[in-house]
Amino acid sequence: MTALTGSLFIYLSYRGIDQPFIHTLLGLAFFYILLPATVPVWFWTGFFVGQFWFWWIGLSFLHYQMPWAIPFVVLSIGLVYGILFWSIAKLSERAEKLLQKYTYYLSPLPSLILKSLGLLSMSYIHPLSFDWYKPELLFVESFLGIDKWHFAIILFAITLALWRKQLLFLLLILLTYAPLPTKHPKIDPAVTIVATDTTIEEKWNPSLQLQQYQRLFEEIDEAIKRGKDLVILPESVFPVFLNRDPALFDALKQRASKINIVTGALYWDGKTPRNSTYIFTRDGKVTVANKVVLVPFGERNPLPDFLSKWVNRIFYDDAVDYKADTQLTDYTIEGTRYRNAICFEATSEKLYEGKPANMIVLSNNGWFTPSIEPTLQRLLLQYYSRKYGTTIYHAVNMSPSYIISDGKRFKEQQ
Repeated sequence: MTALTGSLFIYLSYRGIDQPFIHTLLGLAFFYILLPATVPVWFWTGFFVGQFWFWWIGLSFLHYQMPWAIPFVVLSIGLVYGILFWSIAKLSERAEKLLQKYTYYLSPLPSLILKSLGLLSMSYIHPLSFDWYKPELLFVESFLGIDKWHFAIILFAITLALWRKQLLFLLLILLTYAPLPTKHPKIDPAVTIVATDTTIEEKWNPSLQLQQYQRLFEEIDEAIKRGKDLVILPESVFPVFLNRDPALFDALKQRASKINIVTGALYWDGKTPRNSTYIFTRDGKVTVANKVVLVPFGERNPLPDFLSKWVNRIFYDDAVDYKADTQLTDYTIEGTRYRNAICFEATSEKLYEGKPANMIVLSNNGWFTPSIEPTLQRLLLQYYSRKYGTTIYHAVNMSPSYIISDGKRFKEQQ
């Protein structure tokens, strides 16, 4: 039940229930219940938080014809987060026992403080480079702020209230009051964001690709008719090495004389494949922006080499890992500067270095739908938008596309 309290905000948002009061209450209740709990409760809370937040990761194995692996993946995820939560509680318990001789009159304050510090640090702990668990995400659609100092005050107030058994200390939480904006921001109306609905199996079926390309060109042509300046297509909607396909490349470049086009496709340099964004601008220039942060296991294997080769051979038919760029890419279209991001990396802190004002994100959620994955991804993008003031234009396959500004989703296209 504790884990459910700390996860329900995702499912409410999935169902379109984005009431700040409910999200605020659930977030505060979760930490108020969790902080004084025993070590076993912390373990099982972490175990089920891992399940409730990330069960959808196992769905990707359906596309590899390995449904038998799903229970093992889901169980492993639960164990990883169960052990993380258990470690925080166990270390806090042991530290309090060691200090009991000197701080007996303060009990259980040392344990509560250490547990709070553990929760504050959890967003920096990334199992196998997977960084989607952030405890403060519970407040992303609440009345409260999501910066670390906001979260620290919330935990401090709850700690004092539990220690002194006095709810008045919770009034300190008012210092973190930071509601989402209610006014519609100034978003460029000349931008069209395309949402596609192509399954993974259809996408990689060569016999269906010409039909898919035709639909994409129709979207571009429609944007041209409507007088738009920029059309954004999702991740790898052209599932080919676009730089090695002259006919397709030229067809896009020809249309780019009338409208700027940002689209996902693959890139091949003769040695290593890359997941890339192609930017065709009306001045005849073409820019390729490669992905910087790759998906663990999906695009690169984070395990040591001796294990990585074995996993790639067993699960991925000896497929070669994608290669990541070392530098972030910014590009300018019609005088506006955008940070490039492709799917998973848009939810990484690294992509927000320098606090970019605008970001174009291309995603393919076909690996994990239907599930809560697109909702959790959106909540993370809202989190970073609030934190860094970035306006995010998100084009998605197999879930709705949208724009996020100041941490709030304002526009969505089917």
